[in-house]
Amino acid sequence: MSGQANHKIDLAKIGRLLSSGIALLIVIGLWEILPRAGIINAAFLPPFSVVLTTLIGMTLSGEIFTHLFISLERSILGFGLAVLIAIPLGLALGWYPKFFRLLNPLIETLRNIPTLALYPVLILFLGIGEVSKVAIIFYAALWKVLINTISGVESVDPLLVKAARSVGVTSDLEIFKKVIFPSAVPQIASGMRLGATSAILVLVAAEMMGAKSGLGFLVTNSQYNFEIEKMYAAIICLVILGLASNYLLVWFEKRATRWKEEINGNRKD
Repeated sequence: MSGQANHKIDLAKIGRLLSSGIALLIVIGLWEILPRAGIINAAFLPPFSVVLTTLIGMTLSGEIFTHLFISLERSILGFGLAVLIAIPLGLALGWYPKFFRLLNPLIETLRNIPTLALYPVLILFLGIGEVSKVAIIFYAALWKVLINTISGVESVDPLLVKAARSVGVTSDLEIFKKVIFPSAVPQIASGMRLGATSAILVLVAAEMMGAKSGLGFLVTNSQYNFEIEKMYAAIICLVILGLASNYLLVWFEKRATRWKEEINGNRKD
């Protein structure tokens, strides 16, 4: 019976993948056909094959990698710093209500400031170089990870904490390691996915506003020089970057929460 169930689940997954692939192929097909048929001006939207050829050429020449690696470095630094600060702070704020009440007005004020509105301020204090770009990415990602971490801790079932204390786990550190953090991981991972998305969006905007390299700069520079094929090639790279980061974090979430699947599987058995 379990083999048949797994077979059905696999067929369902294959069906969903095929459906998604068909939708994507339809969009690519329309992108190819509409400019060639003259329905859309090819000067503003070149056929997909032309854009793909341009992207392959930029890849072979190494031009795309130069901008991609610079964008990756900025986003990884900003996002990494946000995760390193937001997760410990969120765990502390979620576990200690007095600490949360003390900082909550400041957090709510800062996180509701539009991120890009602060970019000119950061440039003023930190200059137009790499530091201001990393700082704005850090700021954009910080709040998504922080709020989700706090929510993850607050949503932990109090009965789990009581059960841990009843079997001899008394110190706060042990409670954190064995109960709080594992239970909060799913929401922390969701916050990281949201933070990564914000980091990429802000990265592109920051590179468009004040940079001489990076994918965002490549999009803007190509537009100014009317190199439309290169502009769309850079946009495709940004889409791939966003998808890759999302799937990487989904994989991390599944790995980190595998223990829950094992428990649920044992219960069903």
